[in-house]
Amino acid sequence: MYKVVSAEEALKIVKSNDKIYLHAAAAVPNVLIDALTDRHKELRNVEICQLHTEGPAPYANPELADSFHVNSFFIGKNVRHTLHAGNGSYTPVFLSEVPLLFKRNIVDLQVALIHVSIPDKHGYCSLGVSVEATLAAIDNADYVIAQVNKQMPRTFGDGIIHVTEIDAFVECDEPLPTHPVTAPTEIETKIGDYVANLIEDRSTLQMGIGNIPNAVLSRLHNHKDLGLHTEMFSDGVIDLILKDVINGNYKGVNPGRALATFLMGSQRLYDYVNDNPYVEMRSSDYVNDVSIIKQNPRMVAINSAVEVDVTGQVCADSIGSKMYSGVGGQMDFIRGASLSEGGKAIIALPSTTRHGVSRIVPSLKTGAGVVTTRAHVQYLVTEYGVANLYGKTIKERVKALVNIAHPDHRESIDKAYFEMV
Repeated sequence: MYKVVSAEEALKIVKSNDKIYLHAAAAVPNVLIDALTDRHKELRNVEICQLHTEGPAPYANPELADSFHVNSFFIGKNVRHTLHAGNGSYTPVFLSEVPLLFKRNIVDLQVALIHVSIPDKHGYCSLGVSVEATLAAIDNADYVIAQVNKQMPRTFGDGIIHVTEIDAFVECDEPLPTHPVTAPTEIETKIGDYVANLIEDRSTLQMGIGNIPNAVLSRLHNHKDLGLHTEMFSDGVIDLILKDVINGNYKGVNPGRALATFLMGSQRLYDYVNDNPYVEMRSSDYVNDVSIIKQNPRMVAINSAVEVDVTGQVCADSIGSKMYSGVGGQMDFIRGASLSEGGKAIIALPSTTRHGVSRIVPSLKTGAGVVTTRAHVQYLVTEYGVANLYGKTIKERVKALVNIAHPDHRESIDKAYFEMV
């Protein structure tokens, strides 16, 4: 049905000055990446275009700067060092619009490296745990190389492609990268309680990975008829689906289905989504489209931040001028939830960093990026409570946010802001 070659043979197609897209998150095609990196001595100025990827990124080694340059649309831990070292760049872009970079030929791709399930009897593979911008990359790249993995789950939705859309096949049998599930801290549990109390029955949820989302989910077992329309989800939703707490019955879009564009979690998650028609994987220009998100009544978007100033400006992609992550899908869902009938847009974060520095500040650090503007923000939540900023004046916002800051910092924040203005 299709011809299998070695990774070394498949990657011979790559030339100097090519632009390559990597399948994202837990679908990162590591076998292909290793074969590509092995060619570093003969390649020059190859641009690796990517969202967040799990695991090692050997091509991001600054010693290989002449061979590879990393262009991150969302900065992961494994390539963050490239921005300082000079062998990497960051392209600010909403996750909903990453596919447009390829469709409009703004980023002219020569090669797409993807990671798929084994073909079924009809010749169809699944993009498995990550669709995001990969479909657009496949459609617009000159050449598509697939890592075909017996352990990649077969998921439903947009990410079903026929073997005729793939130019080269490299087989492997490897587990996907996993994220361990850890217990939330006392602070994260308090935040989870406050957020859970904002969620009504028949709401549709967007949330990411981590202890705060897990803390929220752990508090929802007495809720009814929730839905899921989210950029990604992890293990925390599985038990709620199995207990019929999350059933999607009252969603405005794709009712009766859990909608996502990529997944990360434990092996239990990957086993759960395998061949499961309840889980629908769609491209990020659909899942993160504001006009689609807002069709879900009572849409609840739960996101986090690096720091928030007392007027409501949310920095989520940098620490001062040092880029840390990316714009991602936060604004897509903040806006979609805000426009939803009965929707709620929530930013949830601990009041201080691990070193005791306040994350609610008089003004953002010099160079900090505003991901969510003060005009978009609705609810801010810390372990000290909830501040509803929607429709509030600047003075009212300052008071509300000072009240949910850590008690040790409240007076100094208030004083510093009013001395500034």
